[in-house]
Amino acid sequence: MLIVTILEKIISSKTKELKILKSLNSIKDLENKKLFEKQTFSLKERLELSRHGIIAEHKRKSPSKSIINDNIKLKNVIKGYNKANVCGISVLTDHTYFGGSLKDLQEARTMTSIPILRKEFIIDEYQIIEAKANGADIILLIAACLNETEIKKLSKLAKSIGLEVLIEIHNEKELEKCLIQSIDIIGVNNRNLKTFEVDLKTSINLSGLIPKEFTKISESGISSSIEINKLREYGYKGFLIGETFMKKKNPGSEVLDLISKIK
Repeated sequence: MLIVTILEKIISSKTKELKILKSLNSIKDLENKKLFEKQTFSLKERLELSRHGIIAEHKRKSPSKSIINDNIKLKNVIKGYNKANVCGISVLTDHTYFGGSLKDLQEARTMTSIPILRKEFIIDEYQIIEAKANGADIILLIAACLNETEIKKLSKLAKSIGLEVLIEIHNEKELEKCLIQSIDIIGVNNRNLKTFEVDLKTSINLSGLIPKEFTKISESGISSSIEINKLREYGYKGFLIGETFMKKKNPGSEVLDLISKIK
């Protein structure tokens, strides 16, 4: 019996979506947008200098948790994250599975100079140009759905237009194809994409295998200062947190409370 994973479903959906997007706006159209010329802000630099390393995420829903919070306005979330002076803000732009949009990215950009990560399932060069044209400073690549050649091609393009590159891995095999010069940050996702189970030991076990020239962050399942302080012992400089903040009425206050408890 063939079991189609959620990642495979998302990539299939994204492929169809891209055909429509490309018919509406050419790459030249995107390059002519005002935001395409904007100077980008470095997430890597902020993480290396930060005491807390928090990358706070705006996420309305997810395949594993369904609706997280679709009532709170994006502007209130971004204002709260900005006030907390997080290292970076992650904005989901996938609509079908996460309830996000490029409009969210554009709106967030008008409200902060904190580096913004476009959280998206990137499989095509078009999406990278699109990210820059809509205000992103850094893009996400997911090693589980890209081969080494694709990772090199996409990351080099991103770097050539001033974007930083975060690549997400889940295991050692994925890490091996990501150790290239055009990658800035390596993120270890503690969530198993097949079972959706979360285990912080994934970050701990992979920490020693990531070369020091890459800033490393831990993603998924992080909700306390105890976990962050522990992961910092293993060299992690950043912590991407979404649901922990988004499920609350005031995500910004939750960030401030967490930061106050980090050593």
